[in-house]
Amino acid sequence: MALRVGIISANWGTFAHLPAWRAVPGIEVVAVCTSRQETSEAAAAKHGIPRAFWDAQAMAADPDIDIVDCGTRASIREAMVLACLKRGKHVYNAIPFARDLDGARAIHEAWRGSGLVGVVDAFSEWIPAHRVAWDMIDDGYLGRPFGGTCLFNMGLFNRLNPQFPYNWFAQADQGVSAVRNLGSQALHMLAWLFGEVDELVAHDGQLLDTWRSADGETVIAAETNDFASMLLRFKSGLVLQCQVSWNAPLGPGWLLDVFGSDGRIVAQAPSFPTSRDTTLHAGKLGGTLERIAIPDALLRSRDVAIDADHPIPPAYPMSLSMNAMARAIEGQRGARPDFAQGWQVERMQEAIRLSQAERRWVRIDDIA
Repeated sequence: MALRVGIISANWGTFAHLPAWRAVPGIEVVAVCTSRQETSEAAAAKHGIPRAFWDAQAMAADPDIDIVDCGTRASIREAMVLACLKRGKHVYNAIPFARDLDGARAIHEAWRGSGLVGVVDAFSEWIPAHRVAWDMIDDGYLGRPFGGTCLFNMGLFNRLNPQFPYNWFAQADQGVSAVRNLGSQALHMLAWLFGEVDELVAHDGQLLDTWRSADGETVIAAETNDFASMLLRFKSGLVLQCQVSWNAPLGPGWLLDVFGSDGRIVAQAPSFPTSRDTTLHAGKLGGTLERIAIPDALLRSRDVAIDADHPIPPAYPMSLSMNAMARAIEGQRGARPDFAQGWQVERMQEAIRLSQAERRWVRIDDIA
Protein backbone atom coordinates (compact mmCIF):
# COMPACT_ATOMS: atom_id res chain seq x y z
CA MET A 1 0.00 0.00 0.00
CA ALA A 2 1.31 3.45 -0.91
CA LEU A 3 2.26 5.98 1.75
CA ARG A 4 -0.18 8.88 1.45
CA VAL A 5 1.14 12.45 1.66
CA GLY A 6 -0.64 15.71 2.41
CA ILE A 7 1.15 18.97 1.56
CA ILE A 8 0.58 22.20 3.47
CA SER A 9 1.41 25.02 1.00
CA ALA A 10 0.20 25.78 -2.50
CA ASN A 11 3.20 27.95 -3.39
CA TRP A 12 6.59 26.33 -2.84
CA GLY A 13 4.87 23.13 -1.73
CA THR A 14 3.17 22.43 -5.06
CA PHE A 15 5.99 23.97 -7.12
CA ALA A 16 8.97 22.02 -5.72
CA HIS A 17 7.78 19.51 -3.11
CA LEU A 18 5.01 17.99 -5.22
CA PRO A 19 7.25 16.78 -8.09
CA ALA A 20 9.77 15.56 -5.53
CA TRP A 21 7.20 13.46 -3.68
CA ARG A 22 5.76 12.12 -6.93
CA ALA A 23 9.22 10.90 -7.93
CA VAL A 24 9.44 8.62 -4.87
CA PRO A 25 8.35 4.98 -5.29
CA GLY A 26 5.45 3.99 -3.07
CA ILE A 27 4.28 7.57 -2.46
CA GLU A 28 0.90 9.04 -3.39
CA VAL A 29 0.16 12.73 -2.84
CA VAL A 30 -3.48 12.73 -1.81
CA ALA A 31 -4.13 16.17 -0.33
CA VAL A 32 -3.11 19.83 -0.31
CA CYS A 33 -3.91 22.42 2.35
CA THR A 34 -3.96 26.22 2.32
CA SER A 35 -5.60 28.74 4.65
CA ARG A 36 -8.60 29.32 2.35
CA GLN A 37 -11.05 26.99 0.68
CA GLU A 38 -10.84 28.69 -2.73
CA THR A 39 -7.03 28.57 -2.95
CA SER A 40 -6.86 24.99 -1.71
CA GLU A 41 -9.48 23.74 -4.14
CA ALA A 42 -7.82 25.64 -6.98
CA ALA A 43 -4.44 24.09 -6.16
CA ALA A 44 -5.93 20.60 -5.96
CA ALA A 45 -7.64 21.00 -9.34
CA LYS A 46 -4.56 22.51 -11.01
CA HIS A 47 -2.18 19.78 -9.84
CA GLY A 48 -4.47 16.76 -9.93
CA ILE A 49 -4.49 16.24 -6.17
CA PRO A 50 -7.60 14.35 -4.99
CA ARG A 51 -8.43 16.28 -1.81
CA ALA A 52 -8.34 19.88 -0.62
CA PHE A 53 -8.08 21.07 3.00
CA TRP A 54 -8.21 24.60 4.39
CA ASP A 55 -7.70 23.52 8.00
CA ALA A 56 -4.31 22.01 8.85
CA GLN A 57 -5.72 20.48 12.04
CA ALA A 58 -8.26 18.57 9.94
CA MET A 59 -5.48 17.29 7.69
CA ALA A 60 -3.51 16.17 10.75
CA ALA A 61 -6.54 14.25 12.03
CA ASP A 62 -7.35 12.52 8.76
CA PRO A 63 -6.75 8.74 9.05
CA ASP A 64 -6.15 8.43 5.30
CA ILE A 65 -2.94 10.51 5.39
CA ASP A 66 0.36 9.01 6.57
CA ILE A 67 2.84 11.87 6.05
CA VAL A 68 2.26 15.60 6.35
CA ASP A 69 4.65 17.96 4.57
CA CYS A 70 4.49 21.12 6.70
CA GLY A 71 5.75 23.88 4.46
CA THR A 72 4.25 27.09 5.79
CA ARG A 73 5.85 29.88 7.86
CA ALA A 74 7.44 28.98 11.21
CA SER A 75 5.16 31.27 13.24
CA ILE A 76 2.13 29.06 12.59
CA ARG A 77 3.80 25.77 11.73
CA GLU A 78 4.63 24.63 15.29
CA ALA A 79 0.99 23.91 16.16
CA MET A 80 0.57 22.02 12.88
CA VAL A 81 3.63 19.83 13.47
CA LEU A 82 2.57 19.07 17.05
CA ALA A 83 -0.94 18.15 15.89
CA CYS A 84 0.48 15.83 13.25
CA LEU A 85 2.75 14.07 15.75
CA LYS A 86 -0.11 13.75 18.26
CA ARG A 87 -2.25 12.10 15.56
CA GLY A 88 0.51 9.65 14.60
CA LYS A 89 1.58 11.34 11.37
CA HIS A 90 5.13 11.28 10.05
CA VAL A 91 6.30 14.85 9.38
CA TYR A 92 8.47 16.52 6.76
CA ASN A 93 9.18 19.88 8.44
CA ALA A 94 10.37 23.11 6.81
CA ILE A 95 13.27 25.43 7.71
CA PRO A 96 13.56 27.02 10.20
CA PHE A 97 12.62 24.03 12.37
CA ALA A 98 10.51 26.20 14.69
CA ARG A 99 9.94 29.85 15.58
CA ASP A 100 12.25 29.71 18.62
CA LEU A 101 13.94 27.37 21.10
CA ASP A 102 10.75 26.71 23.07
CA GLY A 103 8.91 25.67 19.93
CA ALA A 104 11.79 23.48 18.81
CA ARG A 105 11.93 21.82 22.21
CA ALA A 106 8.19 21.07 22.13
CA ILE A 107 8.48 19.49 18.67
CA HIS A 108 11.57 17.49 19.60
CA GLU A 109 10.00 16.18 22.81
CA ALA A 110 6.77 15.23 21.02
CA TRP A 111 8.74 13.38 18.34
CA ARG A 112 11.36 11.67 20.52
CA GLY A 113 10.27 8.18 21.42
CA SER A 114 7.11 8.44 19.29
CA GLY A 115 8.30 5.91 16.73
CA LEU A 116 7.42 8.41 14.01
CA VAL A 117 9.78 9.60 11.28
CA GLY A 118 10.51 13.32 11.30
CA VAL A 119 12.67 14.88 8.57
CA VAL A 120 13.82 18.49 8.18
CA ASP A 121 13.78 20.14 4.75
CA ALA A 122 17.54 20.78 4.83
CA PHE A 123 18.13 18.71 1.71
CA SER A 124 21.56 20.12 0.76
CA GLU A 125 23.31 17.06 2.16
CA TRP A 126 21.64 15.05 -0.63
CA ILE A 127 23.26 17.18 -3.34
CA PRO A 128 25.71 14.93 -5.24
CA ALA A 129 28.81 17.12 -4.75
CA HIS A 130 28.13 17.29 -1.01
CA ARG A 131 27.70 13.53 -0.80
CA VAL A 132 31.10 13.05 -2.45
CA ALA A 133 32.60 15.56 0.00
CA TRP A 134 31.13 13.61 2.92
CA ASP A 135 32.62 10.35 1.62
CA MET A 136 36.03 12.00 1.23
CA ILE A 137 35.95 13.47 4.73
CA ASP A 138 34.74 10.16 6.18
CA ASP A 139 37.62 8.39 4.43
CA GLY A 140 40.11 10.77 6.07
CA TYR A 141 40.95 12.90 3.03
CA LEU A 142 41.51 15.99 5.18
CA GLY A 143 43.53 14.20 7.81
CA ARG A 144 42.96 15.99 11.11
CA PRO A 145 40.46 18.81 10.39
CA PHE A 146 41.99 22.21 11.17
CA GLY A 147 39.83 25.08 9.94
CA GLY A 148 37.73 26.52 7.19
CA THR A 149 35.11 28.93 5.93
CA CYS A 150 31.42 28.57 5.18
CA LEU A 151 29.68 31.42 3.34
CA PHE A 152 26.03 31.57 2.33
CA ASN A 153 25.44 35.08 1.01
CA MET A 154 22.44 35.91 -1.18
CA GLY A 155 20.93 39.17 -2.42
CA LEU A 156 17.25 38.41 -1.84
CA PHE A 157 15.84 41.73 -0.62
CA ASN A 158 18.32 44.40 -1.74
CA ARG A 159 15.77 45.10 -4.46
CA LEU A 160 12.33 43.62 -3.93
CA ASN A 161 11.34 41.13 -6.58
CA PRO A 162 7.57 40.89 -7.23
CA GLN A 163 8.06 37.26 -8.29
CA PHE A 164 9.62 36.34 -4.92
CA PRO A 165 6.60 36.31 -2.55
CA TYR A 166 8.43 36.34 0.76
CA ASN A 167 8.35 39.99 1.81
CA TRP A 168 6.90 38.81 5.13
CA PHE A 169 10.49 37.76 5.97
CA ALA A 170 10.80 41.38 7.12
CA GLN A 171 8.35 40.81 9.99
CA ALA A 172 9.84 40.32 13.45
CA ASP A 173 7.17 37.94 14.75
CA GLN A 174 7.60 35.25 12.07
CA GLY A 175 10.64 33.46 13.58
CA VAL A 176 12.81 34.16 10.54
CA SER A 177 16.08 35.94 9.81
CA ALA A 178 19.08 35.37 7.59
CA VAL A 179 20.74 33.21 10.22
CA ARG A 180 17.55 31.32 11.06
CA ASN A 181 16.82 30.55 7.40
CA LEU A 182 20.02 30.44 5.34
CA GLY A 183 22.03 29.90 8.52
CA SER A 184 19.99 26.85 9.48
CA GLN A 185 20.66 25.35 6.05
CA ALA A 186 24.40 25.94 6.53
CA LEU A 187 24.44 24.62 10.10
CA HIS A 188 22.64 21.44 9.05
CA MET A 189 25.34 20.84 6.45
CA LEU A 190 28.14 21.51 8.92
CA ALA A 191 26.59 19.26 11.58
CA TRP A 192 26.27 16.45 9.06
CA LEU A 193 29.82 16.81 7.78
CA PHE A 194 31.72 17.55 10.98
CA GLY A 195 29.59 16.52 13.95
CA GLU A 196 28.67 18.49 17.02
CA VAL A 197 29.70 22.06 17.74
CA ASP A 198 31.20 22.54 21.20
CA GLU A 199 30.89 26.33 21.42
CA LEU A 200 30.45 29.42 19.29
CA VAL A 201 30.63 33.19 19.30
CA ALA A 202 28.47 35.23 16.95
CA HIS A 203 27.33 38.56 15.62
CA ASP A 204 23.75 38.70 14.35
CA GLY A 205 22.71 42.10 13.03
CA GLN A 206 20.98 44.15 10.37
CA LEU A 207 22.44 45.75 7.25
CA LEU A 208 19.26 47.17 5.67
CA ASP A 209 16.40 48.58 7.72
CA THR A 210 14.32 49.27 4.59
CA TRP A 211 13.57 47.06 1.59
CA ARG A 212 12.56 48.81 -1.65
CA SER A 213 11.37 47.85 -5.11
CA ALA A 214 13.41 49.01 -8.10
CA ASP A 215 10.81 51.67 -8.95
CA GLY A 216 10.63 52.85 -5.34
CA GLU A 217 6.87 52.33 -5.15
CA THR A 218 7.10 49.51 -2.58
CA VAL A 219 8.90 50.26 0.68
CA ILE A 220 9.02 47.81 3.58
CA ALA A 221 10.38 48.50 7.04
CA ALA A 222 12.60 45.51 7.88
CA GLU A 223 12.37 44.24 11.46
CA THR A 224 14.56 41.14 11.03
CA ASN A 225 18.32 40.64 11.00
CA ASP A 226 19.90 40.03 7.62
CA PHE A 227 23.60 39.40 8.37
CA ALA A 228 25.36 37.03 10.76
CA SER A 229 28.95 35.99 11.29
CA MET A 230 29.91 33.11 13.55
CA LEU A 231 33.01 31.32 14.77
CA LEU A 232 32.28 27.65 15.47
CA ARG A 233 34.52 25.35 17.50
CA PHE A 234 33.59 21.73 16.88
CA LYS A 235 34.14 18.90 19.37
CA SER A 236 36.55 17.40 16.84
CA GLY A 237 38.81 20.45 17.21
CA LEU A 238 37.86 22.00 13.86
CA VAL A 239 37.42 25.79 14.02
CA LEU A 240 35.31 27.22 11.20
CA GLN A 241 34.06 30.69 10.40
CA CYS A 242 30.55 30.95 8.99
CA GLN A 243 28.88 34.00 7.45
CA VAL A 244 25.34 34.30 6.10
CA SER A 245 23.31 37.13 4.64
CA TRP A 246 20.18 37.50 2.52
CA ASN A 247 20.99 41.15 1.70
CA ALA A 248 24.45 40.79 0.19
CA PRO A 249 24.64 42.80 -3.07
CA LEU A 250 25.57 40.47 -5.94
CA GLY A 251 25.63 37.70 -3.33
CA PRO A 252 28.14 35.03 -4.36
CA GLY A 253 26.00 32.15 -3.08
CA TRP A 254 27.36 29.07 -1.33
CA LEU A 255 30.93 28.25 -0.35
CA LEU A 256 32.35 25.59 1.94
CA ASP A 257 36.17 25.61 2.08
CA VAL A 258 37.75 23.37 4.70
CA PHE A 259 41.32 22.16 5.25
CA GLY A 260 43.12 19.72 7.51
CA SER A 261 46.54 18.23 8.11
CA ASP A 262 46.49 16.31 4.80
CA GLY A 263 44.32 18.23 2.36
CA ARG A 264 41.60 20.70 1.41
CA ILE A 265 38.05 20.38 0.04
CA VAL A 266 36.00 23.18 -1.57
CA ALA A 267 32.29 22.97 -2.47
CA GLN A 268 30.80 25.97 -4.23
CA ALA A 269 27.61 27.15 -5.96
CA PRO A 270 26.71 30.56 -7.46
CA SER A 271 23.39 30.73 -5.60
CA PHE A 272 21.45 28.28 -3.44
CA PRO A 273 23.34 24.99 -3.93
CA THR A 274 21.73 22.60 -6.41
CA SER A 275 22.64 19.26 -7.92
CA ARG A 276 23.55 20.83 -11.26
CA ASP A 277 25.67 23.80 -10.25
CA THR A 278 27.44 22.75 -7.04
CA THR A 279 31.06 21.99 -7.86
CA LEU A 280 33.70 20.19 -5.83
CA HIS A 281 37.46 20.77 -5.80
CA ALA A 282 40.05 19.09 -3.62
CA GLY A 283 43.78 18.71 -3.20
CA LYS A 284 46.24 16.85 -1.00
CA LEU A 285 49.19 18.36 0.82
CA GLY A 286 51.97 19.09 -1.68
CA GLY A 287 49.61 18.95 -4.66
CA THR A 288 47.14 21.32 -6.32
CA LEU A 289 43.42 21.94 -6.08
CA GLU A 290 41.67 19.89 -8.78
CA ARG A 291 38.05 19.52 -9.94
CA ILE A 292 36.46 16.35 -8.57
CA ALA A 293 34.17 14.48 -10.96
CA ILE A 294 30.73 13.63 -9.60
CA PRO A 295 29.76 9.99 -10.31
CA ASP A 296 26.84 9.62 -12.70
CA ALA A 297 25.19 7.26 -10.22
CA LEU A 298 24.75 10.21 -7.85
CA LEU A 299 23.37 12.49 -10.56
CA ARG A 300 20.84 9.89 -11.74
CA SER A 301 19.81 7.75 -8.81
CA ARG A 302 17.87 4.55 -9.40
CA ASP A 303 15.93 5.27 -6.20
CA VAL A 304 13.77 8.09 -7.60
CA ALA A 305 12.11 8.90 -10.94
CA ILE A 306 13.83 12.26 -11.56
CA ASP A 307 17.48 13.25 -11.82
CA ALA A 308 19.84 16.22 -11.45
CA ASP A 309 18.62 17.70 -14.74
CA HIS A 310 15.07 18.21 -13.47
CA PRO A 311 13.86 21.72 -14.42
CA ILE A 312 13.11 22.52 -10.76
CA PRO A 313 16.64 22.16 -9.30
CA PRO A 314 15.72 21.53 -5.62
CA ALA A 315 13.36 18.71 -6.54
CA TYR A 316 16.04 16.06 -7.10
CA PRO A 317 17.93 16.24 -3.78
CA MET A 318 14.60 16.81 -2.03
CA SER A 319 13.22 13.63 -3.59
CA LEU A 320 16.25 11.66 -2.36
CA SER A 321 15.60 12.90 1.17
CA MET A 322 11.90 12.06 0.85
CA ASN A 323 12.76 8.61 -0.49
CA ALA A 324 14.96 7.94 2.55
CA MET A 325 12.04 9.06 4.73
CA ALA A 326 9.64 6.67 3.00
CA ARG A 327 12.07 3.79 3.32
CA ALA A 328 12.58 4.61 7.02
CA ILE A 329 8.83 4.48 7.58
CA GLU A 330 8.90 1.03 5.99
CA GLY A 331 11.66 0.06 8.42
CA GLN A 332 14.45 -0.26 5.86
CA ARG A 333 16.90 2.48 6.91
CA GLY A 334 17.25 5.78 8.70
CA ALA A 335 16.08 9.13 7.35
CA ARG A 336 18.06 12.35 7.41
CA PRO A 337 18.32 15.10 8.38
CA ASP A 338 16.01 14.02 11.20
CA PHE A 339 14.38 15.90 14.05
CA ALA A 340 17.32 15.12 16.33
CA GLN A 341 19.56 17.14 14.01
CA GLY A 342 16.84 19.80 13.78
CA TRP A 343 16.98 20.15 17.57
CA GLN A 344 20.78 20.26 17.46
CA VAL A 345 20.67 23.15 14.97
CA GLU A 346 18.05 25.01 17.02
CA ARG A 347 20.32 24.79 20.06
CA MET A 348 23.05 26.39 17.96
CA GLN A 349 20.56 29.08 16.94
CA GLU A 350 19.87 29.80 20.60
CA ALA A 351 23.62 29.98 21.23
CA ILE A 352 23.88 32.55 18.43
CA ARG A 353 21.10 34.60 20.04
CA LEU A 354 22.75 34.47 23.46
CA SER A 355 26.18 35.27 22.06
CA GLN A 356 24.84 38.36 20.29
CA ALA A 357 22.95 39.51 23.39
CA GLU A 358 25.73 38.85 25.90
CA ARG A 359 28.83 39.27 23.71
CA ARG A 360 30.47 36.00 24.73
CA TRP A 361 31.29 32.44 23.70
CA VAL A 362 28.38 30.07 24.37
CA ARG A 363 28.67 26.30 24.92
CA ILE A 364 26.02 24.27 23.11
CA ASP A 365 25.86 21.71 25.95
CA ASP A 366 24.62 24.49 28.25
CA ILE A 367 21.45 24.84 26.17
CA ALA A 368 18.75 22.29 26.90
